[in-house]
Amino acid sequence: MNIMKEVQAGEYMISTDRAKLDREYVHHYISTKTYWAQGVPRNVIDASIDNALCLGIYQDNNQVGFARLVTDYATFGYLADVFVDEAHRGRGLSKQMLEFLFTLPELSILRRVMLGTRDAHALYSRYGFKPLAAPNNFMEIHRPDIYKKLPTS
Repeated sequence: MNIMKEVQAGEYMISTDRAKLDREYVHHYISTKTYWAQGVPRNVIDASIDNALCLGIYQDNNQVGFARLVTDYATFGYLADVFVDEAHRGRGLSKQMLEFLFTLPELSILRRVMLGTRDAHALYSRYGFKPLAAPNNFMEIHRPDIYKKLPTS
């Protein structure tokens, strides 16, 4: 499914148009400035964008933020790679991006949306996220060093 929506948020635009994404910027930011994907190869970022619903935030056509929802558009979503460039923080952009995302009618039927965060619990709790009700029901495969083992092309 390819959802094409945009909204003006003051001097910024939030868009689901993948063609507008600055993939080099997204890769650089995620691979060097996040705690969750240090060193992730560009081809992995490209595949993650190609296979998910992505949002970009733009000021004067320059990308300043990003979010990705991995979803089947029917029952489940996993929110990942949410960031706003440091120079644009403190303006409510992450909140506006999440509000835009969670008001998309195509996502209103999702039974479960999950995410992982180390430090943004207060932000996500505004949108209904809470700790797992039954954490023992969930399992994971976690390979924190996987990007070090992948080819960099």
